[in-house]
Amino acid sequence: MAARAGSLVAAVLAHSGRLDKEHLGARVGRLSRRVEELKGEVCTMINKKYSEFLPSMQSAEDLVAQVEGLANNIDLLKAGIENEVQRDLNVAVAEFTELKQQLERDTLVLSVLKKLQEFDTAIKECNCALLEKQYVTAAQQLEKARSSLRSLESRRGFELKILKALGTELTVQTQNIIYHLGEEWQKLVVWKLPPSKGSSSLEAVVLSELHLHTVPAQDEDTAVPPVAAVLQALAVLGELHSKLKDFGQLLLQYILKPLISHPSLQPVPEEQPDVFILRFRSQELALDESSPTEVFNKIKLVFEVLHKHLLNVALEQPGEGRKEGRVTLAELLGELIWEELSDCLIHNCLVNSIPTNSSKLEQYKEVIESTEEFEKALKKMQFLKEDTTALLKYACNVDSHFANKKCQDVIMAARSLMTSEIHNTVKITPNSSISLPELPDPGSGDHLKMHRPSNLLHNGTVNLGSESRLSPFTLCLPTCRISSSVQQLVELAYHTLLEATASTDLCCVQLFDCVRNIFQLFYEVVPTYHRENLQKLPQLAAIHHNNCMYIAHHLLTLGHQFRYRGTGVLSNGAATFVDLVPGFRRLGMECFLAQMRVQKGEILERLSSARNFSNMDDEENYCAANKAIKQVLHQLRRLGMVWQDVLPVNVYCKAMGALLNTALAEIVTRIAALEDISAEDADRLYSLCRIMVEEGPQVFTPLLEEDKNKKYQEEVPVYVHKWMTFKELMIILQANLQEIVDQWADGKGPLAEEFSAAEVKSLIRALFQNTERRAAALAKIK
Repeated sequence: MAARAGSLVAAVLAHSGRLDKEHLGARVGRLSRRVEELKGEVCTMINKKYSEFLPSMQSAEDLVAQVEGLANNIDLLKAGIENEVQRDLNVAVAEFTELKQQLERDTLVLSVLKKLQEFDTAIKECNCALLEKQYVTAAQQLEKARSSLRSLESRRGFELKILKALGTELTVQTQNIIYHLGEEWQKLVVWKLPPSKGSSSLEAVVLSELHLHTVPAQDEDTAVPPVAAVLQALAVLGELHSKLKDFGQLLLQYILKPLISHPSLQPVPEEQPDVFILRFRSQELALDESSPTEVFNKIKLVFEVLHKHLLNVALEQPGEGRKEGRVTLAELLGELIWEELSDCLIHNCLVNSIPTNSSKLEQYKEVIESTEEFEKALKKMQFLKEDTTALLKYACNVDSHFANKKCQDVIMAARSLMTSEIHNTVKITPNSSISLPELPDPGSGDHLKMHRPSNLLHNGTVNLGSESRLSPFTLCLPTCRISSSVQQLVELAYHTLLEATASTDLCCVQLFDCVRNIFQLFYEVVPTYHRENLQKLPQLAAIHHNNCMYIAHHLLTLGHQFRYRGTGVLSNGAATFVDLVPGFRRLGMECFLAQMRVQKGEILERLSSARNFSNMDDEENYCAANKAIKQVLHQLRRLGMVWQDVLPVNVYCKAMGALLNTALAEIVTRIAALEDISAEDADRLYSLCRIMVEEGPQVFTPLLEEDKNKKYQEEVPVYVHKWMTFKELMIILQANLQEIVDQWADGKGPLAEEFSAAEVKSLIRALFQNTERRAAALAKIK
């Protein structure tokens, strides 16, 4: 408050210069009074606060005194505990720890001794039970001993030397009981097999027998224990699986699989008071293949007698996840052998029963029914689980299997035809009757009347809507020879497509694809398989050419012929083979043209030995040229005989014409290139050319009948482009200058049509000496 009063006084003094003295004195007085009032208020407030603070301060001082007293007491107690109680407590804790460790050791020793006692008791009871042939009890006690030993071995840090001895004892006891159980099992199930084990031939199976001693003899009640006891003991010991596996393999090898593979084999069950015997006999008169129904009945008979005398035994199988922990021996055996048995039934029985013709598919329902009954019977005997339907699924999928089998048979037959000899041929003529399937009538309807491929195939006529008709041979192949295997291949395609029209949609698609695969296979296989022969033998190249053209001819209409014969894929217009036609035509032409190139090469090679037809006045040169020409003619005659009655006439004439044209063109080129031809050379060249002109047409013998070949020999200029050129060359060799000029006829004569002006001038210079007459003649050649 004093500070506040001081500040006010300072403020007054600061303004004193501007106030007059009167006002200043009055104001100072007021301020002094106010200061005094404030001092009084401050003192009052301080007295009030102090009076309230004194009691609190007194209480705090009392509490401090009490705390100091308690602290002194605590220090005294702490000193007492540290000096006396702590020592006693440490001693007590040490004693407690020692007692606890002793208790743990005693407990462990007690538990080990207890397990040792359990092991010893179990082994003793096992031995006693084994002596009394109580195999199930013996096996259970042995498992208890094994459990006790496992418990002892699992205690780490507590190793006993006796555990190794106990393990050895357990192994000995286990092998002992397994040996006894094996002996009993061999008494229960006796296999009498032929000396040559491992053979599943018919002779070996007939000598095989299965004896089941599942019921003890009346006078020997304890000689053979019940089968359930032996099996249950084996199950407890975990040995049942191996025993059943061996039994199942013998059952498959000597009973089940032979019954599937050998139609003549029949099971002969024989039941006696103390034993059941299963024998076999072979019927002399038996089919090559058993029907599935017969096979199913045989196998069902075997399982029925086995179920009655052996497999109908319920066993405890804890931990196997089965209902109530019980399972029959039939179920265990089924799990072991059913997969192998079902595969054998499918591949050796059901596959063979699949029809090869769609008309027999309806009869296959009997096989499906017998398969269903067979599975039901095995499920009733608990040999199969309820959800097992492998055989039935396969049998019901007969359409797919039929298509697969049919396609496989077709492809195998086609491959066999493709790899057979090409030179075995048949003659195809426009009038020849091809053994193709009789296609059914597509039915009535205006839109169907134009689609009658069977009529086109046989009589070859098409009604154009007027009196005009096409030639009967319009759509026919020309006369030629093709491989008999190719004709059979095309027939196979027709029969397969006819089969497709009577099949289901799925089967139809597969069979159609199969036919396409046949021709695609031909395209790949035949040129590769017969490559060497097609390259070396001209006749085979010609036959292959015909084969390809024959196939292409049928591919043009093959799909359309079946378009209105069914309701499947063949009827929607997509079933066509036209896209394969160019490839087959190209395949045939390429092979034949390759052979033509080979023959042309040989002709040119022979003519190369003619010494360019120069200096014919030299006897040696003339003989070489004469020999070359005769070799060429011989080659052409040989080819003519090889291709005779093989190639179509028009192809034959074009081919021979091309080869003869090659020879003539080469001779013309070589003679025209000569720079000097004497009169004697010209005469000898003329004589050589006359040989070609006289004997060349004789190589055209496309037909076997000689009198019919004259027509084609007279038409040689049509097929040999250089024929007239060659004859004009012969004229030049014998003509004088005026005759040559006349033949030229100012570029309008026959000579001008075959030779250029430069070529004619070159020949004139070579034949005639340089005279005014020659110069005049050369001037007219332009």
